[in-house]
Amino acid sequence: MMEIRFHGRGGQGTVVASKILADALAKEGNYVQAYPEFGVERRGAPVYAFIRIDNKPIYDKSRIYTPDHVVVVDPTLVEAIDVTVGLKPGGIIIINSDREPEDFRFQEIYRVATINATDIAVKYKLGTLATPIVNTAIVGAVIKILNLCRLESLVEAIREGVPIKPEDNIRAATEAYEKAKTLL
Repeated sequence: MMEIRFHGRGGQGTVVASKILADALAKEGNYVQAYPEFGVERRGAPVYAFIRIDNKPIYDKSRIYTPDHVVVVDPTLVEAIDVTVGLKPGGIIIINSDREPEDFRFQEIYRVATINATDIAVKYKLGTLATPIVNTAIVGAVIKILNLCRLESLVEAIREGVPIKPEDNIRAATEAYEKAKTLL
């Protein structure tokens, strides 16, 4: 089983990102769970979303405490909280950032990948300039970096699950997928 934790802020699409990813994975025959963790937080407050992936039914309904990988939707969270809590050694941290992976202090314990999902979301006018919605772009990069599913499955999940500007969201996901570098 693979477990992934998403870190974001309310209003960025973090919860929707985990749902879209789960839908894309399910289209390829995987068993998945995707669920958020937040209370009465306001827009901009930290939120978490979790996803479990397996090739057999998943019965564990608990919170994910030791994820295999972490996705950081808002790069300011890297300095605000410890995004590595419980992350398994050798895990991959995918960060929405214009910085290079080696700029992050995690390099010695974890592998880091970056994608500038914010610029991609702005390019396709997803959200506003002040608050771009980066969810589809970040998921495009995640499926490539972690080799989770085909881009076509993600495109289908976006068409079915994103009612606002689905074609622009598909373009954003596709561009992020193409720009994402796989890790060696």
